[in-house]
Amino acid sequence: MFFSVLFVLVVVQALSESPPAPQNIHVDNWLLTWTPASEGDTTYTVQYSRFNNRKWTNVSSCVHISSNSCNVTSTKAEAEHGCVRLRVRAERRGLPSPPVEACSRHGDTCTPDLSLMPGPGSLTVYLTMNHSLAQEYGRHAKYRVYYGKEGEPLLANSTKYEDAEASVTISELQEGQRYCVQVQYRYFKSSIGLPTCTQCELIPESKKDSNQTVILVVGPIMVPVLLIPLIAYFLICKSERIKQWLRPPYELPEDFLESFPEHHLPISSSSPTEECWDVISSISPQE
Repeated sequence: MFFSVLFVLVVVQALSESPPAPQNIHVDNWLLTWTPASEGDTTYTVQYSRFNNRKWTNVSSCVHISSNSCNVTSTKAEAEHGCVRLRVRAERRGLPSPPVEACSRHGDTCTPDLSLMPGPGSLTVYLTMNHSLAQEYGRHAKYRVYYGKEGEPLLANSTKYEDAEASVTISELQEGQRYCVQVQYRYFKSSIGLPTCTQCELIPESKKDSNQTVILVVGPIMVPVLLIPLIAYFLICKSERIKQWLRPPYELPEDFLESFPEHHLPISSSSPTEECWDVISSISPQE
């Protein structure tokens, strides 16, 4: 009896579990592909949403398919400017997974074209003001830039984004951390077309910290390099003066002259002015 109840519980739990959602959903030249998150009897359904319409409609050729790709060219004619949003959901035993929205790898009429430039504590997202939707809708067509640390959900996180008409710089980012960006067109409160696929960049450290590191490394090396030539100069060119500085002071003893009474100069009866002599102060050898 116990094993029968346990078997029933296991079967019911297996039947009640929704399949995992598909991953890496992207569009390339109107071919939608994704990575299956499970195997077995799982099928997939592709849906699209028209511009300025929140209703999702099944793509007729991609309902309950077992493959991991779908040609969605037909959806381009279903919306203004050919701008549609696409998503995929898995289904197993009648239970669907949460739908996952697709992204585009290449910029086109309905997907922004962007480039990233990281800086110390910031990330600049370069976008152009001259795009087809801006020409049609003017300043009402904008960009929504979703951002976050690598691994964080971007489109699902409605708190980290910037709305801009052109390029935007995201500041106060953590240095040494990778940040990712997705961009999508916006018209008033509606999203237009496919968002870009995730692009990531490493935020570099500030130059101030780098300079301090260089000083700490180079400083101990430069000090002896500068001191050695200076010490050599003084030892070679200033040796006599150094000897004078190092020579200890001396004084004649008080009884030094008294000990040599016989060596005094003779006293002449003539006046000093009548005697003539030359004082030799120094003698230099002749070459």
